[in-house]
Amino acid sequence: MEAIIYTTNTGSAEQYAKMLAEKTGLSVFSMEEAKSKVEEGSEIIYLGWIMAAQVKGYKTAAKKYKIRAVCAVGMERTGTRTEEIREKTCVPDEIPLFTLQGNFNVKKLHGLYRLMMNMMVKMVTKQLEAKTDRTQRESEMLEIMMNDGERVREENLAEVLEWYKKSKCSKEA
Repeated sequence: MEAIIYTTNTGSAEQYAKMLAEKTGLSVFSMEEAKSKVEEGSEIIYLGWIMAAQVKGYKTAAKKYKIRAVCAVGMERTGTRTEEIREKTCVPDEIPLFTLQGNFNVKKLHGLYRLMMNMMVKMVTKQLEAKTDRTQRESEMLEIMMNDGERVREENLAEVLEWYKKSKCSKEA
């Protein structure tokens, strides 16, 4: 692996990318920085934010680099919705895909994304507040939406780091 490249909207993917770089010793670059600093065809770990079950920037990164793993950062708990995101983003089965829970703060979104999420938050919070038999997942989602959840955690990278260690060891063998 040669680098970690990320695309972020509110900063969660960048936070995870920097944590991952610290733990692996790999260089880390935003997609914009990578254009001039990471050679085309390089092996990378890609981190991007999730919108409508798609990892933003993945297709662009896949055209230029050899992606060894994808980390998708979104609102939902770490390790959830992996198959749906893989399918909608068209990540091949042989590439590990990890989902990581990021922070949620509508005020950090820009333009159309902010407008769309404001409308979605109002609609969903109204529905969830009225629901008397919420699941744990629904309660967590309501909490995040109402209180701008800070959810980026180093422990959320455990599976990614385990995969990295194994892939590094298998290349050295």
